[in-house]
Amino acid sequence: MQELYNWLVDYGWVLWLVLFLGFAAIETLTLDLFFAMLSVGALAAMLAAILSAPLFLQVVVFCVVALLMIVLVRPAALKHLKTGSKEQRSNIERLIGDTAVTLEPVGSRTGTVKLAGDTWTARTGDGSLLPAGEQVEVTRIEGATAVVEPLRAADTRSIDGHPEDDGGVNGRR
Repeated sequence: MQELYNWLVDYGWVLWLVLFLGFAAIETLTLDLFFAMLSVGALAAMLAAILSAPLFLQVVVFCVVALLMIVLVRPAALKHLKTGSKEQRSNIERLIGDTAVTLEPVGSRTGTVKLAGDTWTARTGDGSLLPAGEQVEVTRIEGATAVVEPLRAADTRSIDGHPEDDGGVNGRR
């Protein structure tokens, strides 16, 4: 038993390196950032071992750093990963907030809009009836249906002050 303890004292950094690599490998399978935080704790413990810290202090360093990473860093990192900028969003998520033009009257159950160059079935979220040719904003996508609401008068102009492109529906481009 004394030989094992002496080996751990002399080569404890190897144990922490193996744990670091093992946690990192598990993280690549789970993608939950939990094992990534544990791997940072193992890296800190490895640094403590290289600096000749006693074994109990290495374990304390691992536990404290891993706990701090899980409690402080992981929630912020997960939030950042799950919500991105408009450029980072994909597919349907990119359409939310876009402007569309009603092709036929849109009500609480039926209607169609021109959205991103495609014709979509649409409905209003509040049950109001929107006439054909009106510019609307997409508030969410439910299956293959765009849920829309009317744009306010100030929202019908683009950033440069020119009327929004409605895809040629109203004769303008």
